[in-house]
Amino acid sequence: MRVWPGSPYPLGATWDGSGVNFALYTANASKVELCLFDSIDDNRESIRISLPERTDFVWHCYLPDVKPGQLYGYRVHGDYAPHHGHRFNAHKVLLDPYTRSIARGVRWTDAMFGYNVGHANGDLSFDTRDNAGSAPLSVVIDNKFRWGNDKPPRTPWHKTLIYETHVKGQTMKHPGVPKALRGTYAGLASNASIQHMLDLGVTAVELMPVHAKLQDRHLVDKGLANYWGYNTLGFFAPELNYSSKRDPQAGVNEFKTMVKKLHAAGLEVILDVVYNHTAEGNHFGPTLMLRGIDNSSYYRLVHGQERFYMDYTGCGNTLNMLTPHVLQLIMDSLRYWVLEMHVDGFRFDLCSALARELHEVDRLGAFFDIIHQDPVLSQVKLIAEPWDLGEGGYQVGNFPILWTEWNGKYRDCIREFWRGDGGTMNEFATRITGSSDLYEHNGKRPYASINFVTCHDGFTLNDLVSYNEKHNAANGEDNRDGESHNRSWNCGEEGPTTNPDIRKLRERQKRNFMTTLLLSQGVPMICAGDELGKTQGGNNNAYCQDNEISWINWEMTPDRERYFKYVKRAVKLWKESPVFQRRKFFQGRQIRGQEVQDITWLTPTGKIMTDRDWHEPHVRCLAVRLEGDQIDEVDEKGRQIGGSTFLMLLNAHNHSIDFTLPGHGSNEFWKPVLDTSDSSKSTGLMREGQIYRVPGHAMVVLRLKTVASRMAARLIRWMQPEMASTLFVPEQEEEPEVENVVVEPVAEPDDEPTVIEPGEKVVVPTADAGEETEIVSSETTAEVAEDDEPEPVVTDELDEAEEQPVVSAKPVGVESEKKTPASKESRK
Repeated sequence: MRVWPGSPYPLGATWDGSGVNFALYTANASKVELCLFDSIDDNRESIRISLPERTDFVWHCYLPDVKPGQLYGYRVHGDYAPHHGHRFNAHKVLLDPYTRSIARGVRWTDAMFGYNVGHANGDLSFDTRDNAGSAPLSVVIDNKFRWGNDKPPRTPWHKTLIYETHVKGQTMKHPGVPKALRGTYAGLASNASIQHMLDLGVTAVELMPVHAKLQDRHLVDKGLANYWGYNTLGFFAPELNYSSKRDPQAGVNEFKTMVKKLHAAGLEVILDVVYNHTAEGNHFGPTLMLRGIDNSSYYRLVHGQERFYMDYTGCGNTLNMLTPHVLQLIMDSLRYWVLEMHVDGFRFDLCSALARELHEVDRLGAFFDIIHQDPVLSQVKLIAEPWDLGEGGYQVGNFPILWTEWNGKYRDCIREFWRGDGGTMNEFATRITGSSDLYEHNGKRPYASINFVTCHDGFTLNDLVSYNEKHNAANGEDNRDGESHNRSWNCGEEGPTTNPDIRKLRERQKRNFMTTLLLSQGVPMICAGDELGKTQGGNNNAYCQDNEISWINWEMTPDRERYFKYVKRAVKLWKESPVFQRRKFFQGRQIRGQEVQDITWLTPTGKIMTDRDWHEPHVRCLAVRLEGDQIDEVDEKGRQIGGSTFLMLLNAHNHSIDFTLPGHGSNEFWKPVLDTSDSSKSTGLMREGQIYRVPGHAMVVLRLKTVASRMAARLIRWMQPEMASTLFVPEQEEEPEVENVVVEPVAEPDDEPTVIEPGEKVVVPTADAGEETEIVSSETTAEVAEDDEPEPVVTDELDEAEEQPVVSAKPVGVESEKKTPASKESRK
């Protein structure tokens, strides 16, 4: 075989149409051999080539006789001296860290370790067994693909609704997806799968790790699996087991096809990526890739004890962000996924670990500097999981501009409020208005906060309201794994129950959480399956459960149908209402000389909350008014943004609270649009001073409606305030088993006042206290605009307006104490 010198760049195996260039970085190796295999069943390489050239620590060659599909690996020679950080072992075939696909996964034997497993000297011993028959194999890939007119949706952050899901778990049980495609990239991009996401109304799909992963030996021995995928084996390679064809080249193309189809539906693709550690684990781990290529260059080692690894991740090792070639590896990988695979953004797992330069987390570190100046990466969506397991790793609110963050404080506070914990009111108000205490001070916007109540790591939403304790026995660790402090509440009974009162309370709590999430300022993220009432049986750490515990159950019972329909209504309301999608923080004061404030906090009596009200430890209810005509923002064409005014009534007490509706204009009335306690309730227009009784653990959203005709306004106001206290108080009765949606959220009104259509019923009080009557309009009677309108068609219309300068805002709230993030027991 002809061997030419080749080039040190690009790294990896690169097909140029005539041959393949191979390049590998290792600063401390004495020799590098390229091993070519003919088949994944081979136990030995067919050809071994000593790389003839080394340029700036990059070993390279060019093979004009090699084409895409060629299997290969490396043998790297050097010292085996663990005490000095070196673990070279040429008896081990190693994976190319730049491989675009992995043709063969690890076949577990003791030969996969650089030391003799079970030896008295442990990892200080040296293993001479050859692992060519069990090592993972790289493969040469052709990047050619027909993208056609594929374009990124580029949904603005403030209009983004994220759907966190798992490629396999999303479709493994979906009846509308062909069986051959279930659990694959093609399955996720199938018509049935995409239609569900469009029906729900999400705008971005955040995929749990799709980088090639390792099936850990201890899990395989237990009959379990690395389901979540936070044990990366290949930073450029899509997981082949998610391909319907299981062919390396076809797998890469199938991933690209998935992205192309999701883009065509207007959906962005965000990848959950793991660059903080690798699958090689601690000093007792296998030798698969970086450990054997150049251990001391790629990993953070304990100073003075280089045998051991710095572990900020809980997974045994941490990549060394102090070395330029590790940073290059990460940046090359990120650019590859954007430029070659067309993804729209990244969520960085344990991102604080990437910012550690010496020991402390450095928000001005090289990792951030490189991304900020990169013309490609600085333009995609960047999401940080703002913590790791090291000292000072909890960094919520401290990441630089361009970055958004999983807001763990939002999650914790919302859970505590709806559980009924006292003393949360102040922080709750801050969290639902964008967490200005975390983000406003450094020039960020409300959308810097990725709001979530649940995610893959922890209870599902259904389990959050059904379990007080974790139930992780299926993981084989005697229930020791997983977070124990979940801020959950089972509503009176642990696990499944036949008690109708508890079941209704749980459904109400799920609606409370989902409504709060969607109508908070910031970017909402729904965990896949929560919109359907998914349960994992109380398992809050299902990292190893590649089975029905983790997969979404698509069987639609009447309860699930009703709940899904409610979630869709709440999403529709969020999409239609600019006041829930603000780009700037609330100011809490008058704007442009208007008499009203952009946000007003009220007690149940309708009075503005005082400092004393905010700090009452026993208070668990409040109302908040959001002014739709006080947004003080413009669209991409410079037009003033305006919309409806809303009133939210929130009651986390165990008992009902009567809320007095606040004042409004002479021709305006309140119209309930969402009620988590009873979505079938038919309530007409309501005026200021009237009472709306909100049951315990419930939430109500009302829209301010305008009546154009004075006559219609007088009719609705007939029989004045002395009657108000007895009107529109919901009777205390059982919740209906079948939902009959009466009130649908509507599109934002135009500048012209809305009018009542002929034939619509308007509820008004009669001469007898406590009674109501319905007046049906004639052709000459002006009424309120009709609420029942068709479901909106989800389009990919883009708002690419340049962001406006930040306007200072301070909604009521104080910064809470930092809380420890959920443990990552899954990553051992």
